[in-house]
Amino acid sequence: MSDVFFDDDNYSDGFDDDSFKQGMKLNLWKKLLGYTLVYRVEVIMLATFAITTAIAEIAFPLITRAVIDAVDEFGTDANLWGYAGAYFGFVLLICISVGGFIWYGGKIRTHVSHDIRRSGFENLQRLSFSYYDFRPVGWLMARMTSDCERLSNILAWGLLDLIWGITMMAGIAVAMLYMDFLLAIAVLSVLPILAWVSITFQKRILKSARSVRKTNSRITGSFNESIMGVQTSKAFVREAENLNNFSQLSTRMFDSSVLNAVQAAVYLPIVLTLGALASGLALVLGGVEVIAGFVTTGTLIAFLTYTRHFFEPIEELAHWFAEMQMAQASAERTISLIEAESEIKDSPRINKAMKAHEPDPSGLVAIDGMKDVIGLIEFEDVSFNYTDGPAVLKNINLTIRQGESIAVVGSTGGGKTTLVNLLCRFYEPTSGRILLDGVDYRDRSLHWLQSNLGIVLQSSHVFGGTIADNIRYGKLDASDEEIRLAATRAGADSFIRSKENGYDQQVGEGGNQLSAGQKQLISFARAILADPQILVMDEATSSVDTVTEQYIQQGMQKLLQDRFSLVIAHRLSTIRNADRILVIEQGNHAALLGQEGRYYSLYTRQSIQDLSRRQHVWLTAK
Repeated sequence: MSDVFFDDDNYSDGFDDDSFKQGMKLNLWKKLLGYTLVYRVEVIMLATFAITTAIAEIAFPLITRAVIDAVDEFGTDANLWGYAGAYFGFVLLICISVGGFIWYGGKIRTHVSHDIRRSGFENLQRLSFSYYDFRPVGWLMARMTSDCERLSNILAWGLLDLIWGITMMAGIAVAMLYMDFLLAIAVLSVLPILAWVSITFQKRILKSARSVRKTNSRITGSFNESIMGVQTSKAFVREAENLNNFSQLSTRMFDSSVLNAVQAAVYLPIVLTLGALASGLALVLGGVEVIAGFVTTGTLIAFLTYTRHFFEPIEELAHWFAEMQMAQASAERTISLIEAESEIKDSPRINKAMKAHEPDPSGLVAIDGMKDVIGLIEFEDVSFNYTDGPAVLKNINLTIRQGESIAVVGSTGGGKTTLVNLLCRFYEPTSGRILLDGVDYRDRSLHWLQSNLGIVLQSSHVFGGTIADNIRYGKLDASDEEIRLAATRAGADSFIRSKENGYDQQVGEGGNQLSAGQKQLISFARAILADPQILVMDEATSSVDTVTEQYIQQGMQKLLQDRFSLVIAHRLSTIRNADRILVIEQGNHAALLGQEGRYYSLYTRQSIQDLSRRQHVWLTAK
């Protein structure tokens, strides 16, 4: 399994290793905070309840100080009812505030989690195929699950504790400075030491946090590959090797997590120790001042209480500080996914016209809802190579007219599917142009072009849901009658009706309740229902038997009329009636046989194999 893992060690998602040495990235957190600030009312309410909670907690030591000083001065004659009323009022206030910030904090966390996931998924729909060439499913899943969950927590509860903590520390500092300036300065003198400790641990915690997130991505990828390839693993008895590889990843995850936990565990006790030292300092110096008569006993007790409370928000913020190191490692990857730019996208002029929902003045943009019929497709010196790879296609020149059927044959890896992907604009030519009615298709709307495509692949994907839902994917507003008609034309109606629930039959995850041939027939029905201008079939009949294939071909003859069609097939019987056949040579079936080139060799070889197979069937029947 290790050979299929995404090499997260050598991929930084736009964040190189040096960037992690820079500590906290304010621009990154500013972007993430934008997801929270969308909910202004909730944030204001959260901040209000956090501040009122802090104010109530600050008030208690002052009430305690006043009570002790009153008793010390008046003894049993002291009137304490006012203090009791104030104490009860602040208790009620703190109860309401705690309930309020739990409600609004949970609400913000849920909203932020939803919005980040939605932004990530929305961008994944826009990204071109090249983005997925080097990023496995598990890597993407980790971004939208565990990383997103961590970020939503820090943006909600972390924001709450930040507001509460700042309010508490500021209020306590003011109160202490007001009661005894010199004693307050002595207590607050530990803050520079605390700042130095925080900066020292920041880089170390962030580095180990990044290692944890990176390894988690690879573990998620391992789960995904293991589940998707379980049949292959069992067939080749790879269970032990898979377990060994997974164990290595788990060990790496364990080591990184332990290191991160130890660093956090060391950091937090240092904060507690500094707080204890400050309390001890306040007790010693304050005791001396009480003996000398400089401060009252109530003031000393209030000081000790404030000293302990002053470091509570620091402890809490220290916890979130350690958590933010981990969250930043998650944020870097999640934001990089959300902000990833598609290599294939509409030009600014087209985007402007689409947003205005008006036809472009040049007539080159087809807006949704407007019919724009394609009459001619041209490849002009088209070449293509994948990233850092050799040329797959080189100087291809091809003209396709409306209603013309083009068959593409050739050896495996020769670029047949790449040619189709370029036409569909899943990729764009490295050099050369593809023209639609004389206009470079990069000057047309990408959505419009791909809305006019119908594609049947060798391995067609079937989504979870019913058979009818999967066919309706070709036309979302299609009626049940239209779905049945498309299935009939594709040769799928008979097997669908044989199912227990007919068109309402659940297909299972990835169509695991259907055979490969049945999934292919559903894919045909989907393409027929879409009624596209350009129909692409890439080894589309490879999963069906010859009888079903002939039935499909009869139904497709009418579908192919007045539209462009490209058919890729190794089974030459499926392309014999094409208007032109592309190998290295071009021509119709008879002309290519006459040239006795590669097509002649392919056809002759398959004809002999078909004849031998028919003879075997005939002898078996005898």
